[in-house]
Amino acid sequence: MNGQLLNRVPRIIVLYWVIKIASTTLGETGADMFSMTFDLGYGTTILIFLAVFLILLAIKMSLGRYEPLTYWLTFTSTAIAGTAVSDYIDRTLGLGYALGSLILVVLLLGVLHLWHRHERSVSVERITAPSAEAFYWGAFLIANTLGTAAGDYVADDLGLGFVWGAILIGGLIAITAVLHLYTRISGILLFWIAFVLTRPFGANFGDLLTKPVAKGGLDLGTIGASIFFSIVLVGALAVEMSRERRKSLVPPTE
Repeated sequence: MNGQLLNRVPRIIVLYWVIKIASTTLGETGADMFSMTFDLGYGTTILIFLAVFLILLAIKMSLGRYEPLTYWLTFTSTAIAGTAVSDYIDRTLGLGYALGSLILVVLLLGVLHLWHRHERSVSVERITAPSAEAFYWGAFLIANTLGTAAGDYVADDLGLGFVWGAILIGGLIAITAVLHLYTRISGILLFWIAFVLTRPFGANFGDLLTKPVAKGGLDLGTIGASIFFSIVLVGALAVEMSRERRKSLVPPTE
């Protein structure tokens, strides 16, 4: 089979969302660890992880297929870079969470529009062309950045804090899941809603673990929280890799 015809992305199943939430939460704690705990600042953290993202993306796209470890390392780099970019926009540039979120919404819609115009689809479950995969990762990077800004907006600007913010967003995710299961609303639309929502859910949960008690957190520290979510991510990823390995052993049907 021509390698270009192989699917380059994973199926969207429950395990995908488990790994995605673990990855995005690690993105929150990891970005804070590098930018604040290690005192690198947002700008340096952005440069480091955008470089990591581009290197991993080049490797991922050169494979021409879905390979769990490379895919999720690339994804996690977008989560860390996205968190640092969001914090830079909202705090260093002083645009605030609301305006920062609005700018990122416009950017995401713009990329999705260009993606659909060029590929005639914004499918996230079946991607075989390099050009479609490039749009895919561009949209993911922006969506992860948007999720961080939206999570901070809910927790800080709306005054809900990390716990109630996570509960609110978790409820919206549950509603999205119900709509997917019991309505005919576009699955692609619901995917992007869930994708953006799971990012602030992870961001709020990460902040809950790392922020001081005085700010409504549990004060576990960015290093400890990052190690914890790295373990969760590795465990879930091991299950995914095992699933893909078993699938590869099944002979193809004619």
